[in-house]
Amino acid sequence: MRSLREAFGQYATGVAVVTAALPGGGRAGVTVNSFTSVSLDPPLVLWCLSRRAPSAPAFLAAGRFAVNVLAADQEHLSRRFATPSPDKFAGVETGRGPGGVPLLAGALARFTCRTATTYDGGDHLIFVGEVEHFERSDGEPLVFHSGGYRAFATPERTATWAGV
Repeated sequence: MRSLREAFGQYATGVAVVTAALPGGGRAGVTVNSFTSVSLDPPLVLWCLSRRAPSAPAFLAAGRFAVNVLAADQEHLSRRFATPSPDKFAGVETGRGPGGVPLLAGALARFTCRTATTYDGGDHLIFVGEVEHFERSDGEPLVFHSGGYRAFATPERTATWAGV
């Protein structure tokens, strides 16, 4: 099992925090690297959550969620939302999206979604959401590869190409 996990880890991914507003005013948040676009028409995204995650019942009940794509300088948020805590949002700057969904300040992109469906994914739940609102900004992404955070390398432009 460990060697399979290490093999999966060879695929570099971005890092996101998925958040939800709960009935009664609570909030849930979890770090994921299993986020992808599914469709442009209708606009759909997908992410996965361990069935054993303490927040799994909250995300199942919430009905909507936000995917906050983290910037390179937000490793601290990735670690915070990956670690069990009574209040992962304490001291974190947030805004509110549709339905009160928490939005993390400084994220490279944010997608507010209505949960369209969930699927059985073995030891994980697969969430598919319909994008209701999105926004993006420029910057470098937080990247995860082989069990650690990595810097995103941008090739230096040393030549200007002209027509041949």
